[in-house]
Amino acid sequence: MKNGKQSSQPEKGSSRILSLTVLFIAFCGFSFYLGGIFCSERHKMEAKYVTSTTTKAVASPKEPTVSPIQIKSVSFPECGSEFQDYTPCTDPKRWKKYGVHRLSFLERHCPPVYEKNECLIPPPDGYKPPIRWPKSREQCWYRNVPYDWINKQKSNQHWLKKEGDKFHFPGGGTMFPRGVSHYVDLMQDLIPEMKDGTVRTAIDTGCGVASWGGDLLDRGILSLSLAPRDNHEAQVQFALERGIPAILGIISTQRLPFPSNAFDMAHCSRCLIPWTEFGGIYLLEIHRIVRPGGFWVLSGPPVNYNRRWRGWNTTMEEQKSDYNKLQSLLTSMCFKKYAQKEDIAVWQKLSDKSCYDKIAKNMEAYPPKCDDSIEPDSAWYTPLRPCVVAPTPKVKKSGLGSIPKWPERLNVAPERISDVHGGSANGLKHDDGKWKNRVKHYKKILPALGTDKIRNVMDMNTVYGGFAAALIEDPVWVMNVVSSYSANTLPVVFDRGLIGTYHDWCEAFSTYPRTYDLLHLDSLFTFESQRCEMKYVLLEMDRILRPSGYVIIRESSYFIDAITTLAKGMRWSCRREETEYAVKSEKILVCQKKLWFSSNQTS
Repeated sequence: MKNGKQSSQPEKGSSRILSLTVLFIAFCGFSFYLGGIFCSERHKMEAKYVTSTTTKAVASPKEPTVSPIQIKSVSFPECGSEFQDYTPCTDPKRWKKYGVHRLSFLERHCPPVYEKNECLIPPPDGYKPPIRWPKSREQCWYRNVPYDWINKQKSNQHWLKKEGDKFHFPGGGTMFPRGVSHYVDLMQDLIPEMKDGTVRTAIDTGCGVASWGGDLLDRGILSLSLAPRDNHEAQVQFALERGIPAILGIISTQRLPFPSNAFDMAHCSRCLIPWTEFGGIYLLEIHRIVRPGGFWVLSGPPVNYNRRWRGWNTTMEEQKSDYNKLQSLLTSMCFKKYAQKEDIAVWQKLSDKSCYDKIAKNMEAYPPKCDDSIEPDSAWYTPLRPCVVAPTPKVKKSGLGSIPKWPERLNVAPERISDVHGGSANGLKHDDGKWKNRVKHYKKILPALGTDKIRNVMDMNTVYGGFAAALIEDPVWVMNVVSSYSANTLPVVFDRGLIGTYHDWCEAFSTYPRTYDLLHLDSLFTFESQRCEMKYVLLEMDRILRPSGYVIIRESSYFIDAITTLAKGMRWSCRREETEYAVKSEKILVCQKKLWFSSNQTS
């Protein structure tokens, strides 16, 4: 009561409370709506790569005209001759900045943007166009990979031999003194699945000069050779100079850049990886990347220790103990001993659910089973996990013996395609048909494609590996690169019997200079220009492209002029071509890198 009158304050208060309640509910609803948009945004971005493969590019008559981006002309200077084997993310000059624990300094450590070089890397003095495939498997020009250390240290093991102006590769190795073909013959006797198309993809850790992978190519098996940049100087560069798939890498503290259950077989021939140390964490990474039913092959210590121990600077007791520890660790990870003869031992990754269930039920088991919070395919700067990745029911259907044999598996939609946002069997079929048409067109505008002039090929932003599948009958191999920021389609690539890797094109690729004959990209700048500066991507392409090598850039017309300007500044010759459907909004740029030598060299 106020002045004898009833106050209206309670009514005003009730009205205010009601208004605030309505406002609060509206705010919550709007926040929920924004959250839904935000959470779905990643799926939308991922779907761009997939849905673009299932829709033909058709010019819209109502499409607004957008002026192409223009940049000023530029001329990039030459790098010094000390950069001729420069690998930005595995640069020995930066090793001292990083720890020696588990050789982690050999992993990827890329320079920050302000330290990136904006210069063109010269070839070695006396560089020649590489010897063409298949002769390149047996020999290469010495001046193209002028490293004497590996020749002096390994010639007695018949890795390679310098004769005149060439390196010759006799096919020897530390564990195959009778030649790599005899070694692989023995391996096939132990693993019959290597003969009938069951085994198609393999990874060779500590690859030497990749003679094992080179021999497998004639047997229908595609092997990716893996080695760090180490005191052997250029194992991976030798492999790529020979025309054999290879990539720089090391099992240390981070996962290898491959999805789980990717390779049909993994191989180590005295690769010097300490498999039984650090709780067997390196073996756990092998377990992650080998598909169910796949094989792990080991030759060298401690296999056949009772005969070989004298040559290993150790004792029989130490090697026996190491072998028993190795066997125990493999058993605890659901590997079973498959076969052994002489220096070769083979284990098979089990797909049996009961083995993994036992690990999950035993709280004291080591290594434990990974919980559901650990994404098995996360493999770009992802730490190694001390746990066993158990195959899911869907992955088991992609296990060795369940998927079709090669070459049938190339054209069959894998089970894991349903894990891709928007992925389907019909989408894969359409994608393959589209790439067959595109490659047919590419061969018209680039006649060298499909000939022995082009061997090492990279598809810089693949989806399902359709470009590689369309080239399967040609004398090439293709590194299929899936962006670490796009939809995870790399498992589908591997399930089809192809090989590839995750990568972020804001950084340098894990390879040496002058290692690819052809680089292909499809709308890479459309998808990545908001993150990666075009100039640095093109300079990286120039680094890894061989002199006289080719580039096919399929891109929005908005970017073509800018790309052409930068390419001219890198001494590329380019010509603009229409797409197979002559779409106005999309063009093809075909470029060739000029062979030039440093102004400080005599060639």
